[in-house]
Amino acid sequence: MHLLALGLNHTTAPVSVRERVAFGPDEIAETIGHLRDRFSSTPTGGIHEAAILSTCNRTEIYCAAEDIEKAKTSVLTFISERKNVALSELEPHMYVYEHEEAAKHTFRVASGLDSMVLGETQIVGQMKKAEKIARDCHGLGTMLNHLFQATFTVAKEVRTATAIGANSVSLAAAAVRLALRLFGNLHNERVLFVGAGEMIELCAAHFAAQQPKSITIANRTLERGQTLARTVHADAIRLADLPEQIAKYDIVVSCTASALPIIGLGMIERAVAQRKHRPMFIVDLAVPRDVEPEIERLDDVYVYSVDDLGKVVSQGLASRQAAITQAETIIGLRTRDFADWLRQRDTVPFIQALRDRANYLREMELQRALRHLHHGDNPEEVLEMLAHGLTNKLVHDPTILLRNAEGLSGEDRDLMEQLLNRFYRRHER
Repeated sequence: MHLLALGLNHTTAPVSVRERVAFGPDEIAETIGHLRDRFSSTPTGGIHEAAILSTCNRTEIYCAAEDIEKAKTSVLTFISERKNVALSELEPHMYVYEHEEAAKHTFRVASGLDSMVLGETQIVGQMKKAEKIARDCHGLGTMLNHLFQATFTVAKEVRTATAIGANSVSLAAAAVRLALRLFGNLHNERVLFVGAGEMIELCAAHFAAQQPKSITIANRTLERGQTLARTVHADAIRLADLPEQIAKYDIVVSCTASALPIIGLGMIERAVAQRKHRPMFIVDLAVPRDVEPEIERLDDVYVYSVDDLGKVVSQGLASRQAAITQAETIIGLRTRDFADWLRQRDTVPFIQALRDRANYLREMELQRALRHLHHGDNPEEVLEMLAHGLTNKLVHDPTILLRNAEGLSGEDRDLMEQLLNRFYRRHER
């Protein structure tokens, strides 16, 4: 069984591509089931384990497969068909990691080294949710279970032993910075948050610290919006009231799980007219996007996407280079540990072959001994013959190949395994 990680992220694909291949929380379990059912046979890759991580910055699929090349083709085709994106559009943005390199990539993601916000902690929680969904729908087996448990251990070690998360600028803080550039301060501005999830909670706390004139939460479920509103002394409205209410607000921050935009061009055109062209600042943190792209062309409206905020949070990266180096060192060590585990897994078929060979020899010598006993030969002589013959046969085959195994390099061990494999296949024939 081989390990495969395949996906795209904020460094390889713009938000316009990422939103097209994003998987909503409600479709991941079903997708894992379809992926395994469709490609479990050896000709299609033999995919027996699968997990999906889908966030605003990345979509990644982790697999344990019999044939890694066929599995890559199958997963790419599956994403293309499932999300109705042509392979020619998809492939330029995709990356593929195999074996221990797949583990190393997963460790870097969980440690915040592959994030738009260097060292951010939110990704660990997202990965744990992805692992739980995969476990609940029986997508995890020995390979992916070991990968995720090792991943969470590495992430904890990196955050404990390094300052990778120190002084990082979150997306929420970046949104506040951009708003301050436009308005100077927020004391006279009305702020509207669309959604009530984890990202909106973080943004609401950051904006509330700037003491804006008012804060309002718009959510599909009013009760959920009211719960969040109480934590930041805000009001709450229903999402259905957004078209009539949005013109009141100078700052709009949106992050929902909607598959389609909920803030349309017509809505904002009417809002701009009602506001008599007073500036309107909109932050879209959702993937797929909540805000129609055409709104960016309107005068007096300043729209920022996740990718735009990424340019802000990347500032100051050089000052944390020492922490990055330390984190990469830890990840390198743990990747080697994982590679050792993979090699141990690779030896299992050879051990089984060795046992099968031994059992075959035992049965052959036993039948020979029984024939002698049936012919009336001396039992003690038969037992001596059995012990002598079995010992010679058991030690003869492996002795030649294993005599000089100590101190072999990795390449030599691989060669030895190939010879063993060839030997046992010849015996079977």
